[in-house]
Amino acid sequence: MYLHLGAHRTGTSSFQMMLSQNRAVLTTAGFDLAYPGRDDIPQGTLGLRLPAPRAVDQWEGKFVPLCERELQRHATDSSHAMILSEENIPGRMIHFAAGQFYPAAQARLQTLSTAAQAPVLRAVLVVRDYRALFVSAWRKRAEDNKSSPFKTGRYNMIHMDRGWPDLVRLILEHLKVQELVVIDYARRGRSVDILGFLVPELAALPLREPDKRVNHSATDAALAELQRRYHQGEKLEREAWQQIIAEHREDRRGLGLSEFTVRQERILKGRYEAHLDEIAAMPAVMLLR
Repeated sequence: MYLHLGAHRTGTSSFQMMLSQNRAVLTTAGFDLAYPGRDDIPQGTLGLRLPAPRAVDQWEGKFVPLCERELQRHATDSSHAMILSEENIPGRMIHFAAGQFYPAAQARLQTLSTAAQAPVLRAVLVVRDYRALFVSAWRKRAEDNKSSPFKTGRYNMIHMDRGWPDLVRLILEHLKVQELVVIDYARRGRSVDILGFLVPELAALPLREPDKRVNHSATDAALAELQRRYHQGEKLEREAWQQIIAEHREDRRGLGLSEFTVRQERILKGRYEAHLDEIAAMPAVMLLR
């Protein structure tokens, strides 16, 4: 297996779109592809069920069989390896506001490793500086969920229980990956380049970068209107909340919905740089920064 582990808010959808657009070439080369269909990625049917924090003690008895069946559904007899891309393997972003950095990561990685029944030759993890990660995560969730104000979780985010180095160590320990490539988001480049780091033998294939997709981020004005409606008890379907985002696209007023203080930003920047240094010193890790 070759695993693209995301992470969240680091261009995962673009990577999966690249897999989709190059599916014929990659399958002809002997690779099965597995990725979810979020953001309407064509032929994205992966639906891994991995334990949430409240169910970590059930990882082996309940979740391993579910994961085995899902992986087998994407495996074919004609392939020699699988390329799997799923940003939720370490966990979900919802726990950031509580000061928890992927709290169920160990159980989720154990589940996948046990269910795969195959060695993980290489894995890629794209990491992002904490300030941008936490802000982007909150804003993304606020688009289609009732959310507490960003400022109520800032203290917990500043005092996060762990960070990227801890996740990298868990990946190395439980996936037993032979080589892990960690890429700073600022250095991620093209999706086809990331695939080249994940599966070096594919670098010579004529792979296409996915077409540019217009992905309009919600402005503060749009998020304020969405949160007003959610807090009033409205339930909005995808088309409805996307329409609200479109209607407020030109309103660029900064309403301070997702801001850290200057001091907090300085703390998070220093922590991220120190954590990259820590990752760079780990054996079996290639860091691009």
